[in-house]
Amino acid sequence: MSELLRVTNLTKSFGELTAVDNCSFSVEEGSITALIGPNGSGKTTVFNLITGYLPSDSGTVEFAGSTIHKEGPGTLYRKGLTRTFQQARVFADLTVQENLVVARGGTLKSFFGRRISADDRMRAAELLDEFKLSHVADLYASELSWGQRKLLEFASVLMSKPRLVLLDEPTAGVNPILIETMATHIRSYNEAGVTFLIVEHDMSFVMRVCNPVIVLDRGKTIATGNPETVQSDPRVLDAYLGD
Repeated sequence: MSELLRVTNLTKSFGELTAVDNCSFSVEEGSITALIGPNGSGKTTVFNLITGYLPSDSGTVEFAGSTIHKEGPGTLYRKGLTRTFQQARVFADLTVQENLVVARGGTLKSFFGRRISADDRMRAAELLDEFKLSHVADLYASELSWGQRKLLEFASVLMSKPRLVLLDEPTAGVNPILIETMATHIRSYNEAGVTFLIVEHDMSFVMRVCNPVIVLDRGKTIATGNPETVQSDPRVLDAYLGD
């Protein structure tokens, strides 16, 4: 596998707090990589830096061989790098189908004017079917359950057929059946060529789905390896169990 994402000496401070401290790691194309660590270790801040929601103080991020330099989330989305959030971000006042159209870069004017391409219509229909959301396609996103919103957000980031998807706590607050549904979708899209970088607190999920695993503590990378190796690493055990 070739390297798709490289983070080098990434640093971000908020006042006197250094949230990300010379953090370096890479993600191989075709992998399902986990980014784990105790609360406050800097995982979500790293996601925000990679995806253009925050500027870094120093360090570099390279995606598909090119350095990301002040590109915003929209530009990165069009380049094939996209993400979800801990709290599912959907357009509550739009229908499920409209959420997918907007995610693809369409507008509501084009949606109602029926100027959406046939490919986009087909893509939206495929995703609604795959994520078992066809029956709620015409409901407003505000009417969905928490789990359905998480599925809708996941489906939305796949509309553009990305190369790399960053999932921030995909299983948070969802029931065990939906967790397995998430795992199935991740594996399926990974087999189809999508690379994943996943922040997740559910270690059972990480051990079943992800390989390799990157561990952060206090904004630094402290371990990288397969799940079995990482979970027995003294540095990792100290980070989770130490003072």
